Amino acid sequence: MKTAHLQPVDRTTAAADVPMQPASWDIWDKKYRLKAKDGRPIDEMIDGTYQRVAKALAAVEATPELREHWYEKFLWALRHGAIPAGRIISNAGAWEHKPATSTINCTVSGTIRDSMDDILRKVHEAGLTLKSGAGIGYEFSTLRPRGAYVSGAGAYTSGPLSFMDIYDKMCFTVSSAGGRRGAQMGTFDIGHPDVMEFVRAKREAGRLRQFNLSLLITREFMEAVKHDADWLLAFPLLAKEAEQDSVDLRDAAKIVWRDWPITEDLIVNEVGQVACKIYRKIRARRLWDVIMASTYDYAEPGFILIDRANEMNNNWFCENLRASNPCGEQMLPPYGSCLLGSVNLTQFVQNPFTDKARFDWETYRNVVAIFTRMLDNVVEINGLPLEQQRREILGKRRHGMGYLGLGSTLTMLRMKYGSPESLVFTEEATREMALTGWRVALELAREKGPAPILEQDFTVTAEMLRKRPEMARDGIKEGDTVKGRVLHARYSRYLRQVAEAEPELVAELARIGARFTHHSSIAPTGTIALSLANNASNGIEPSFAHHYFRNVIRPGKKSKEKVDVFSFELLAYRHLINPKAMPGAESAGQRLPDYFIAADDVTPKQHVDIQAAAQKWIDSSISKTANVPTDFPYEDFKNIYLYAYEQGLKGCTTFRFNPEAFQGVLVKEQDLANTRYRFVLEDGSEVEAKGNEEIEYDGEIHTAANLYDALKEGYYGKW
Repeated sequence: MKTAHLQPVDRTTAAADVPMQPASWDIWDKKYRLKAKDGRPIDEMIDGTYQRVAKALAAVEATPELREHWYEKFLWALRHGAIPAGRIISNAGAWEHKPATSTINCTVSGTIRDSMDDILRKVHEAGLTLKSGAGIGYEFSTLRPRGAYVSGAGAYTSGPLSFMDIYDKMCFTVSSAGGRRGAQMGTFDIGHPDVMEFVRAKREAGRLRQFNLSLLITREFMEAVKHDADWLLAFPLLAKEAEQDSVDLRDAAKIVWRDWPITEDLIVNEVGQVACKIYRKIRARRLWDVIMASTYDYAEPGFILIDRANEMNNNWFCENLRASNPCGEQMLPPYGSCLLGSVNLTQFVQNPFTDKARFDWETYRNVVAIFTRMLDNVVEINGLPLEQQRREILGKRRHGMGYLGLGSTLTMLRMKYGSPESLVFTEEATREMALTGWRVALELAREKGPAPILEQDFTVTAEMLRKRPEMARDGIKEGDTVKGRVLHARYSRYLRQVAEAEPELVAELARIGARFTHHSSIAPTGTIALSLANNASNGIEPSFAHHYFRNVIRPGKKSKEKVDVFSFELLAYRHLINPKAMPGAESAGQRLPDYFIAADDVTPKQHVDIQAAAQKWIDSSISKTANVPTDFPYEDFKNIYLYAYEQGLKGCTTFRFNPEAFQGVLVKEQDLANTRYRFVLEDGSEVEAKGNEEIEYDGEIHTAANLYDALKEGYYGKW
């Protein structure tokens, strides 16, 4: 069995020599640089930020000698491509200046019970979570459909969407007060009677704009779509209501049995499913077409294949996943939390853009190994505001290591994103990260102990045997007691894949346990990629473009500000190969090689194939967006989601530039120049301008696109 190599190897890289662009310095200064109350910088330079973070995370170690040893190792890793997520970079070691902040990016609310008391309690908990700097996700399909009778109130409920509006307003208020935009995800079951209303919610200007929205899609629904079958919209029936109304639970025209996150006060069968009252029946393809039309026009709702997420969950034996963090890469249980970090792949490319270009696998594995310990230490300084959240993260020690700069790295290696050779590289990079991480999980368990949840005893239930029939084949029966570490390592579908590569490693994880239950996910990495990685491509994505604009929120500015940015690979090519090179240039002396492609040059199928190549080795999920051109055919667009389902992905998201609906964060000059905006200002004057033209209004200069968006969406002047 292999062990993780922790010895740093110093080397120079071409990537490290590329000068930082002004936008990257600016974002670091505004978002991540620690400053005193009076604005005086405490982090003198970016390396000062790294030193602060390394010291804070090494301080968790047991002795002064270990603290000094790991401080040096952590600092080396940070200087060589390890980038903790934004909350860690911003808040680790900063408690003297902002003591009420968290180092955790991802949380999920406790299950929202169908009562006014619990709905408002969860609003309060969410407010405290957002105030700490963490994002939060919720499932809202646990609330009764609009028009359902509430016996306690003697009235009819207004439905889940009306309560989502309360959470939306709370998030905007809290984020405005804290100076950082709050991040929320709302998920919703595909079988809920109000699913159509959820899908169409964002068609109303300004509604639910503090939310990302995703549907919890089941295998049953996807098969109904494929076979043009009926689909039942249903909601759990309270046991007392069934008794009062003498409901026949065997009547398939009135009752359907489904998995549900709550069983209290409901009717549960022998395999853990609950009785749901059928509200109506529709054609699955009709609902599918409504979802696809909304996604085509509004880029939402997203698409979470919830059966697949639960099937592949390492904690399948003690969790039911129903909600995710705001960007979808972390499906989490009630009160679940996860910390994030990304390895900048561009740092390991040697001799980029030449026929000798190669990836430094040895240094990459060293960084991943050290970074794994570093992220594990974050658990001890989580700073989460709720006891339930702290209990979850300390019990499972979940973290999500991923990478950023994949698209930039492929370009530097002279590969086209989505090509067969790029799929091979993507799988290998993800595989090496996974195997190295699980080796460290075992070493840390031997040194510090495994995650507490893996030391617990679990009683085997009929539901567990239904999910894992192989347990029965191994002689395990209902009522038997099994250690968490055995259920985790031996019966996790993901770790079974790891066992195919390193069976001895997984056998030891079953015997001793792992330091953490989850190791990997790939986040979108927007501002850390732009700042600390000098605008390397986000997460698993190709570069959006090689020269474009990013809309950023500035405290005190009444609309978003347009910031001019270049892709990292373009900067590197100009620095190392040809200083005159520019995208779209016609002359031979300025033209870029044909492997310089961007998001619009990648087909939807290629986007899905890249995600599938990585997903095999990622134990949580992946935040991935398939960008498609504005004129992309609708029928072809619909096929993206079916293909993602058939490839076994856990989720899928698309983006098509649609200025009538919204203004994206990343914008190309050509799209702005080709779009005309006409709107009436608050003083009654009418303005028509191209999206990239500047307008003076209310004492400030705005681009026409950003001013239009701020006025339409209702956030003008509210930051």
